[in-house]
Amino acid sequence: MAKKLDYILQLADNASVMGHRLGEWCGHGPILEQDIAMTNTALDHIGRARSLYKYAADLFNQMMLSERKNYFSSVALLNEVNTGIVADEDDMAFLRDSWDFRNVLLVEQPNGDWAFTVARSFYFDVFNYYFFTELKGSTDTTIAAIAEKSLKEVTYHKRWSSEWVIRLGDGTEESHKRMQDAIDTLWTFTGELFVMNDTDKEMLHAGIAPDLNKINTLWLETINSILKEATLNVPTNNWVRRGGKEGNHSEHLGYILAEMQYMQRTYPNMDW
Repeated sequence: MAKKLDYILQLADNASVMGHRLGEWCGHGPILEQDIAMTNTALDHIGRARSLYKYAADLFNQMMLSERKNYFSSVALLNEVNTGIVADEDDMAFLRDSWDFRNVLLVEQPNGDWAFTVARSFYFDVFNYYFFTELKGSTDTTIAAIAEKSLKEVTYHKRWSSEWVIRLGDGTEESHKRMQDAIDTLWTFTGELFVMNDTDKEMLHAGIAPDLNKINTLWLETINSILKEATLNVPTNNWVRRGGKEGNHSEHLGYILAEMQYMQRTYPNMDW
């Protein structure tokens, strides 16, 4: 039960943090059409996160009391457990501390300029496309259903970000430079997407999760193809920046959570 909960939270946190980052573009997009497109994409991620957090809360509530008391380090969640409050998806998103989050470092990186945001989405969208394609065959029916719905959304996300990579990469001298800089800078964060930690391995063995090594091969083929079309160079730096899946994050996540969790932390248990 605990390992499955770990796995669900990895997926949920990736979606939640990415959705928040993209949502920061609302009202700031380069043109109205893309402003709306970015906002809609952010809502897709947040909607997926909510479904996964709900499932995570259900699994958490099914655990033994002793397990629930020791699972999270968050004092706010521990207080809920001690008072008998049933956890829900909002608790999973808003009452956990940064070291309880299991998202990869890529999604928490700042937006930067438009090219930087496009590159981050491009790397993550291509990964999600192949990941959810495989995940919809999960032996866990709830996860499989979420994956099947998500695949319809990430198919569009992949097309959108790929088109922007090509447009900027094969555009002006300035747009080409900015796109190449973004591709190079974020490359070191992509390796963590395919690092199989103990949770990934156990879920793969149980038939719940896909093989990330297989997805890595497909991801690289697509990345190389799109970058070639965009007249961009494929980065050669193989250094992998990792730690997010283990709760070791960059300083950026703390600022994200300060914004995301302000209302729930300031006015606990309030009725909306």
